[in-house]
Amino acid sequence: MNWKKNSKSLENQEAGKGNVDTEERREIAVLEADPGCGLGAEEVRLRVENGYVNRSDSSPTKSVGDIIKSNTFTFFNLVFVVLGGCLIAVGSYTNLLFLVIAAANTFIGIFQEVRSKRAVDRLTLLAEQKIHCIRDGEWEEIPSSELVRDDIVEFDNGSQICADAVICSGQVTVNESLLTGETDAILKQAGDELKSGSFVNGGRCVARLSHVGSDSYASRLAREAKSDVKLAKSEMMRSLDRLIRVIGILLVPVGICLFINQHQMLGLPVKGAVEATVAALIGMIPEGLYLLTSIAIAVGVLRLSRRKVLVRDMNCVEILARVDTLCVDKTGTITEPGMDVDRFILLDEENFPEEAVTEMLAAFYDNMDADNDTGRAMAERFRQDSDWEAADIVPFTSDTKWSGITFEEHGSFLIGAPEFIMGSRLKELKKKIRPWAEQGMRVLLAAAYDGNLKEDGLQEACIRPMALILITNRLRGEAAETFRYFKEQGVSVRVISGDNPSTVSEVARQAGIEGAELYVDASTLKTESSLDAAAEKYHVFGRVTPEQKCRLVKALQKNGHTVAMTGDGVNDVLALKEADCGIAMASGSQAACQIAQLVLLNSDFQSMPAIVGEGRRVINNIQRAASLFLVKNIFSFLLSLVSLFAGFPYPLLPLQLSLIGSLTIGIPSFFLALEPNSSRVEGHFMSNVFYKALPGGLTNLFLVLGIELFTYAFDFPVEQLYSISAVTVLFVGLLVLYQVCRPFDWKRRTVWGVMTVAALVCVVFFGELFSIRPLTLQTALVLAVFLLLAQPAMHLALWLFEQGNRLYRRLKKYGTENN
Repeated sequence: MNWKKNSKSLENQEAGKGNVDTEERREIAVLEADPGCGLGAEEVRLRVENGYVNRSDSSPTKSVGDIIKSNTFTFFNLVFVVLGGCLIAVGSYTNLLFLVIAAANTFIGIFQEVRSKRAVDRLTLLAEQKIHCIRDGEWEEIPSSELVRDDIVEFDNGSQICADAVICSGQVTVNESLLTGETDAILKQAGDELKSGSFVNGGRCVARLSHVGSDSYASRLAREAKSDVKLAKSEMMRSLDRLIRVIGILLVPVGICLFINQHQMLGLPVKGAVEATVAALIGMIPEGLYLLTSIAIAVGVLRLSRRKVLVRDMNCVEILARVDTLCVDKTGTITEPGMDVDRFILLDEENFPEEAVTEMLAAFYDNMDADNDTGRAMAERFRQDSDWEAADIVPFTSDTKWSGITFEEHGSFLIGAPEFIMGSRLKELKKKIRPWAEQGMRVLLAAAYDGNLKEDGLQEACIRPMALILITNRLRGEAAETFRYFKEQGVSVRVISGDNPSTVSEVARQAGIEGAELYVDASTLKTESSLDAAAEKYHVFGRVTPEQKCRLVKALQKNGHTVAMTGDGVNDVLALKEADCGIAMASGSQAACQIAQLVLLNSDFQSMPAIVGEGRRVINNIQRAASLFLVKNIFSFLLSLVSLFAGFPYPLLPLQLSLIGSLTIGIPSFFLALEPNSSRVEGHFMSNVFYKALPGGLTNLFLVLGIELFTYAFDFPVEQLYSISAVTVLFVGLLVLYQVCRPFDWKRRTVWGVMTVAALVCVVFFGELFSIRPLTLQTALVLAVFLLLAQPAMHLALWLFEQGNRLYRRLKKYGTENN
């Protein structure tokens, strides 16, 4: 068949008419269109106008309105509005700066998320699967979202069924595991129903679409499940959610108690008590942390989109940063997608001379659809017009690894993997197969078969080997460099392929994959325990079935690995679905592209280092910046508790905390979040962040409590307390920023230098604006003492924290060894 590109877009022709409410649309009778002609233009238009078009109710990205709502109507924005209202009520207008910062943060978040959405939407259109469809007698390639009910379409190996359909002609084997969880291939013939969401793993058929869009089986299933299933969040986002939930619970009681303490116990006026309470609560809120995380991930998605990488799940950006094991298929990943037939070697010249083998191969591929790379290579080499008539055809599947045809007057023939055709008789051919497999060639067996192909299992006694066919894969030019990168980054590579294990091992060796010599034939791994053991021991797996690929991924995960899986074939779908991060090549099967979380639209495996590096950059920088935020939050929370029980006035004003937060946290964190950072992320997000933030928070607490004691002892005015505390906390913030920026490069040096100069300018020239009053001689000396103590105090806190961490690890190790 000759396909031509569809140059007309139904979406442009009928803008706005494809989303008619199912209750309001006009009923249109089912039309069993002629499979040789398909629907006419008027019939298509009528179906589009009445909503019988294959568009789902759900969108891969949020709408602009939803983005604005999710960024504006947040819990913390509500808290800020309430706190702002309290300050306005007592006339403290100068302390409202935090509202301006919150508004700016909200606007930045909306802008970046909308920008990222548009990039993803553009890539989604590029990645949308194209379906072979016949209309007005002409075969066209049409985006799946522009198909209508009653369209006549064709599905072949690797296609994902995009709508419910009924087969008109042909036969396919279908895997419905994504819908039912059952991995067995199901044979479908004329008159059988195909369910949307399943995928074809063998054969070819012409079908009529029976239910499209929200009427399809997959859409109904999704609607039923939507109320019960929550979108899984990454470890980092779950940690942030828990933190925000805890803070949200604490804010109200702590705020009430602080106000009562400041007003009634310490005798501060209402205005002073409100200002102190608002300052304490603002200090406890990590208002920019969630925003920073969202923006950093959105920017990461945007950067990936520029590399022609479609991100279907935002969580995979964090998973990429934690990947320590990469599973790859040989074909299409290590090697280029195309294959070439090198030669064939006769095995029984007396009964099957060269002319007979060539004639059989010509007839075989004249009748058999070439629906995978191997089949296309064989068809290109051997196909020619033949008068042999096929009585029965058994298409190739990833599970059986052979295909067969019964010809009316010439008998039955098989072509496929020697191990799966010969079974226990493989030893007859091993010596002839081994030299070619060890050179990295794929070896196929052509054999005559004297039995019935439709019976379950091949009868070994009925097999008569005819010839070995040698097929070569071209190694990707960039493969060795790519795998060298993963080795340097501590990412272990596992090659999982359906080919002969020695062939795969040789190709892996040529690609420079570490451990390529450690290979195993997966057909010998019969039990789950043997598969689990092999997952750690071997680096190359041959003769792997699709189900075994999935089980190998599970075994690696069970052993504590974070697994990314790359693939392009229908046999990779189950493993892509099971992996922590599935990565598909756009040049591969539609089913693989639809199930993967990342799709390489340029099908360039050389992009993988940049993709993994982008995930690491995003998460490492979020962790680095998050430690800045939590220094303030830890300090404010602990100081609030001390203030409640010790009877101290809260020593900072909201305006001062806004200044400190902007110069030591907010502005630098957004610059640091965009820095290169390629080290692999390990450990839990929140424990990593607290580990870095706690020493700074404790340093602030000790110094400010010391200042409170001096203020109490020498009876300093409360305005002097505010000034000394603000300058001290600002100085400690710059010290923490210094630690976070290490090791320095020119960018980090610039960030820290600019923030330091800005802090000096604000304190010296605009101190009054931030309620930092001129100091007396006594208070200036107190400030100088505490500024000198800041660095030693931080080093002491770091040392104590490190000693405590070492003691914890020793005790944990001791407990593990004794158990």
